[in-house]
Amino acid sequence: MKIDTSTPAAELYAGPPTFMGVPSSTNAAGAVAAILGCPFDCGTHAFRIGSRQGPTAIREQSRLIRRYHSELADLDILTEMGVIDAGDVVLTPSRMEDSFAAIEEAAFRLAAAGAAPVGFGGDGSVSLPLVRAAGRVHPGLVVLHVDSHTDAYPVDPVHRYDAATQFTHAAQEQKVLATASWHVGLRGTTTRSGVYAYTGELGYNTMTMREFQDMGSDEAIRRIRETLEGRPVYLSWDMDVFDPSCAPGVCTPAWGGFSAREGLELIRSLEGLNVVGADVNTVSPPHDINGMTAFLAAAVTHEILMLIWRAKRAQA
Repeated sequence: MKIDTSTPAAELYAGPPTFMGVPSSTNAAGAVAAILGCPFDCGTHAFRIGSRQGPTAIREQSRLIRRYHSELADLDILTEMGVIDAGDVVLTPSRMEDSFAAIEEAAFRLAAAGAAPVGFGGDGSVSLPLVRAAGRVHPGLVVLHVDSHTDAYPVDPVHRYDAATQFTHAAQEQKVLATASWHVGLRGTTTRSGVYAYTGELGYNTMTMREFQDMGSDEAIRRIRETLEGRPVYLSWDMDVFDPSCAPGVCTPAWGGFSAREGLELIRSLEGLNVVGADVNTVSPPHDINGMTAFLAAAVTHEILMLIWRAKRAQA
């Protein structure tokens, strides 16, 4: 490239790091999807703190994802979709309600302009303001929450918000249609008894990892799709649904999860659903190994963007 006084500034100055190099912009007009960093964590874990650094890590590792996927989409879907990276929401993690309000407003503005917000956590609590925003634009919203935990625990009357109650609030606030929504991949230990039963009392459908495996992926996915099809779907993907052997850098690891291949295949099996928003959360860089969890989260994000792209094409 010849460098002279006529060289455009865009060819001389690198912008802020973005997901897979998409344009950095907060103007969602014409964009089918928009990346939104939510660098928030509640800080309640005794020693495993760090998911507020997740958005930066996912963007960094996304440089390993190529634009073309010859098997599934042999074209540059990010350019075709006009995907933008709106950057991180300005917030202070210790100010929980203020942070949630900022995340909701930032996501709502993107969604209202026609872009499906794809949030980067942060811990799982960021799903609540993101779901609130999606529900304002898409009535009748349902959730597919893929996680080793329900995150629909009883609410402490004093400390109302944490990373285990976001879907309790979503159901009680009627931001989602709980009876058509799912929590999938559940396993491992919990901090209290009765959490699965309580999730059911809220109206949600649940599927443990063992149930998923016992019935086989085809039947499991058929049951999941049965209640989601024809509705606006919010996909919340907690990275601890993967086994720690392939995703060690998460907030609350639990053994016996999906392999990377199994998790990616699950996302692909959702083709045809109307995914209108999503989040990928709980990447904790201080506990990661060579960025492998953030790299996998970037791959998950790319797969989710392909779901959104296909849904938009089907509606065109």
